[in-house]
Amino acid sequence: MMFDGFSLEIVKLADATLRVRHGGAGPPVLLLHGHPRTHTTWHRVAPILARHHTVICPDLPGFGQSSVPADAWESAGSSKRAKAGICVALMHRLGFDRFAVAGHDRGALTAFRMAMDHPASISHLVEIDGIPVLEHLERCDSRFATEWWHWFFFAQPDKPERAINVDPQAWYGGSAEAMGRENFEDYQAAISSPHVVHGMLEDYRAGLTIDRRHDAEDRARGLRVECPTLVLWSLRDDLERLYGDVLAIWRPWARHLQGRGIDSGHHVAEEAPDLLAKAILDFLA
Repeated sequence: MMFDGFSLEIVKLADATLRVRHGGAGPPVLLLHGHPRTHTTWHRVAPILARHHTVICPDLPGFGQSSVPADAWESAGSSKRAKAGICVALMHRLGFDRFAVAGHDRGALTAFRMAMDHPASISHLVEIDGIPVLEHLERCDSRFATEWWHWFFFAQPDKPERAINVDPQAWYGGSAEAMGRENFEDYQAAISSPHVVHGMLEDYRAGLTIDRRHDAEDRARGLRVECPTLVLWSLRDDLERLYGDVLAIWRPWARHLQGRGIDSGHHVAEEAPDLLAKAILDFLA
């Protein structure tokens, strides 16, 4: 049974309504999924972490069964700053004033923004398959544009929704065998909702506009992540191949940095859960 012993609830906050799974006992750790997954992508990792920690897994705003932010100029409601504030409010509602956060893919961007904007709340930061969006865009070359073309397609108005909604399963892929049956069914329900697809794409639109500006403003001010930071990347994905030394990119952004690659493809929580959970536990210990 997926997330055996965990509770599932809907939490209504001032700026969002979130579907949240939580369980375990001990120091709190918040897990943030990526695109196009929901919180159930953590179903193989969360129970391992819950042996030593209280684990909280929400659907990010705009994803899964959480509320989709209203459309706004520069997709401001889907900015990582807005989502960071919502996630901090969630943790405070659950009784945690200070906690660790781990984010994968798009969730890594929100986790980074949480550490930058709310340093008093974040004890540890784990970045999985991510670098600040500004660093992605400033390093954009023909390889990035060829392999990550979807960033720019997703940022266009209307057209990506029309393309994806014709056949979401063909667009996004995935299988019950690889993901686990319940996780796959939850994911299928999300990508089959045009409303959710729009919310997920707004995350990318914000990335190319307001998120980029927030990163640039923070860099100009000399701000850095002050808490201990662990950066992990999938060795069978393309982050290291595109950028070489991933930690070199992170050093100007994080004061207390460590990291390494993990032998996995992109969806590491599903493909290498034991390796990922051990890396997180060792870091938090």
